[in-house]
Order: sequence, then C-alpha cells, then structure tokens
Amino acid sequence: MALANNHISVDCVIIGFDGEQLNVLLIERVCEEKGEWTHDMKLPGSLIYQDEDLDEAAARVLQELTGLKNVNMVQFKAFGSKDRTKNPKDVHWLERAMELKVDRIVTIAYLSMVKIDRKLNSHLADYKASWVPLKQIRTLAFDHNLIIKEALMYIRQYVEFNPAALFELLPRKFTALQLRVLFELIYEKELDVRNFHKKIAMMEYVVALEERQQGVSHRAARYYRFDKKIYNKLRH
Repeated sequence: MALANNHISVDCVIIGFDGEQLNVLLIERVCEEKGEWTHDMKLPGSLIYQDEDLDEAAARVLQELTGLKNVNMVQFKAFGSKDRTKNPKDVHWLERAMELKVDRIVTIAYLSMVKIDRKLNSHLADYKASWVPLKQIRTLAFDHNLIIKEALMYIRQYVEFNPAALFELLPRKFTALQLRVLFELIYEKELDVRNFHKKIAMMEYVVALEERQQGVSHRAARYYRFDKKIYNKLRH
C-alpha cells in the first residue's frame, strides 16, 4: 500500500437519477464495536496517498470502492470541522482500515450527477456499493450527511447557471412530467403544472416534438428534446 496522508481525505458524492427519484451512491462499512460487528453506510472516500493529486485520489477511491471508472467529478467544497472525527467509532474504523494513527482530517468533497442505467450498475454489487434514495438516507459515518446536504445546495446553484446539466440525466426524448419531476427533486418542492409548462415554453433549447407517448392508459404526453446547439448559441 502506498503511504497515506493521515490529515487529508477525499469523499465522492455521486448523485444518480433513475427516472423517478434522486439517489446517492453509498458503500457498506463494517465496524467492530465492543466485540460485535456492526454495519452502516458511508460515502466512497479515503485518505489520499502522499504521491497523488486530489483529482487522482478521487478517481482512484471511486474505482477502488465502487468499480466506477471515467466519472467526471468536480471539487465543490472542503470540510474541516474539528468535530469530523469526534465519533470514536469512525476513528477506530479508519485507523484499522488505513493501519495508521488518525487525528484531525480535512476532506475535499467531489460531486458528480449521473443517469443511472444498467451499465452504471453492472459491478456495484461486487463492491457492496448501492444506490440509496435521498429520502431514505439515515445517519452516515463521519459528517457525510452534511456533505450530501451541501452537495444538493451546490447543485441547485449550479443548475441555475448551467441548466444543461439536468438534461444529461433525462432520456434523449422526455416528457414535461419527467422534466418537472427532476426539477421538483432537485429543489425539494412541488411545482405548479401550468406555471412549469410556461417555464418550458420560455426555454428555447427545449424543443417540442411531434411524437407522443404510445401504449399508455392516460392521455399521451408530447415528447421534448434538449437542443444543445440552441443552448450553446444562447449561452454565447
């Protein structure tokens, strides 16, 4: 094992959309407490090695702990509270895992938003990694609940100026309902249907298609597509 830095770590927040809800990629953690083994969840993360850059560390950690490769991640915040390692259980687990003495740790958090599909899920089970719906996340290790909360705040700010990021989570052809559900999940509030249709009409890069849903029991909804050329032209 390469020499680790016992003061700096990286944590990866991978937010995935499965068409119905937002999920966070978590890994299982096994701890020994008073002679008993306990199981809980945490973000994919670890101390960095002395000979690697932060971006390299984030990519390595994600691949080693979840099997995911070539996921574009961005740094969004550093977390350095003195209370990050106040729970003896967290410190004990980390010291056993890394085989070194751990004191205060600053973590650099990375973020990515992905569309969950079969390819993305192909090897997760082998690593005891799984998608957990945001609404079902309980108490995680360290300050990982806070990191996820801050990640969502960052996403909301980011999509205000870069809405194209949301369309990468949708199918190539999508309905107004699918787009509205995604907005509601991101902003954690219900949106008025009529007002949202007005909002779509103002988005020149959301192009209405002649095609409609088929084989549905309700009124067939119109499909839309995201036009990246129009979007880039408007941006410039």
